[in-house]
Amino acid sequence: ATANWYKRQYMDSRRDINVDFAKFEKIITFTSGVVLVIAADTNSRSTMWHDTTTNARGRTMEDFISSKHLFIMNEESPLTTFENRLGKSNIDLTITNGSLIHALQQWECSWE
Repeated sequence: ATANWYKRQYMDSRRDINVDFAKFEKIITFTSGVVLVIAADTNSRSTMWHDTTTNARGRTMEDFISSKHLFIMNEESPLTTFENRLGKSNIDLTITNGSLIHALQQWECSWE
């Protein structure tokens, strides 16, 4: 029987992003061959996940996701994943491995 893994991860923007990548590496290795979903508050911005801009942290995140053969499930939406009085952005990601890529469809933000 195969197991499925779901992990929520907050990536503090004040912490070296490589600390979080080391955690992801362990999870990816441990879950090899099974369904993996990571819901991450990455505090990184990228047009790859439908933000209006790409910052340095976003480029680093893009490179990591690509190098690990992971997939970003976020789809374009009029709603954003983060908003406060200073602005809004898409910094929260749903990331999966190849085991789930075809089954997970119509990802969306909601007001809830």
